[in-house]
Amino acid sequence: MTDKNQKIAVVLMNLGGPLQEADIKPFLFNFFMDKNIIGAPLPIRWLLAKWISLSRGRGAAKTSYAALGGKSPLLDNTRAQAAALETFLQKSWPALKVFVTMRYWHPMSPEVVRAVKDFGAARVVLLPLYPQFSTTTSFSSIQNWQRETKAAGLDTPTDKICCYPYQAGFISASAELIRQKLAEAPVKTRVLFSAHGLPEKIVAGGDPYQHQCEQTAQKIVDALAIEGLDWQICYQSRVGPLKWIGPSTEEALDKAAADGVGVLVYPHAFVNEHVETLVEIEEEYREYAHEKGVPYFARVPTVATHPDFIAGLAVLVEDRLAGTEWQRVCPASFKRCGCAL
Repeated sequence: MTDKNQKIAVVLMNLGGPLQEADIKPFLFNFFMDKNIIGAPLPIRWLLAKWISLSRGRGAAKTSYAALGGKSPLLDNTRAQAAALETFLQKSWPALKVFVTMRYWHPMSPEVVRAVKDFGAARVVLLPLYPQFSTTTSFSSIQNWQRETKAAGLDTPTDKICCYPYQAGFISASAELIRQKLAEAPVKTRVLFSAHGLPEKIVAGGDPYQHQCEQTAQKIVDALAIEGLDWQICYQSRVGPLKWIGPSTEEALDKAAADGVGVLVYPHAFVNEHVETLVEIEEEYREYAHEKGVPYFARVPTVATHPDFIAGLAVLVEDRLAGTEWQRVCPASFKRCGCAL
């Protein structure tokens, strides 16, 4: 059990995004240079990252971020969550401080590791803002943090929260947001649980992400407790030539059009707004749905700083500080489960 007067550093981990237009290409390069994203040998990975960042940086990505004023809102949104969580936790842990680190753009691990070291934390809790575990997200962020702490000589006792796909606060916040939007729908409406996709080979390699996304959706549907609720899981944001898990969000919209039902799109693998929610869903999928004749389209906002979600994150941190044993949430067949971190 940790002394409540000790300095505790909670580190929220997120993807990151460009803070100005000039950051788009280097952000994309950092992203595609991650061996957890592209597993090719370093020279090939470098060439691919360079080519993708240049082509997308002056094309699709530039256009998408232009719709957001040339920058990503992800850092501001994550800092708002950090402030809410810190306020909540400091009621019991007055010396606790919440830090924010991003994987592919500033503030990145090297600078945040230094800040945690300067803070003099007696204990660190790593909390990725990805409810469902994947080697491409949570694992990559934690792996990178561990590499930088070793380089900086920071050997503070550290707890890792690998995932929380069924955490009660996350589920209840999600259900409330969906229920509010369903009440506004003027026609029969299907809930589309849209998560960021992955290449099939990553899932085949033992990554539990798809399994956890499906289970999260089911838990939210159970919490809604709406008899006969029409819902479906789908996956967005495909890039590259590999075969990805499905069905795609476009395919789900095609089906809704054929069935003559409206859609609510809820991004249940995202916990704050960024380009995939504010542009890809809100603008691109909305336009696609309109062109296909879907009679109604709405986007459900992410949990962001919803009180239930923040309280749920606090429970995760407090459990780690109390020494509560971590419970595996995936079947043993998923060999790349985050519990092995």
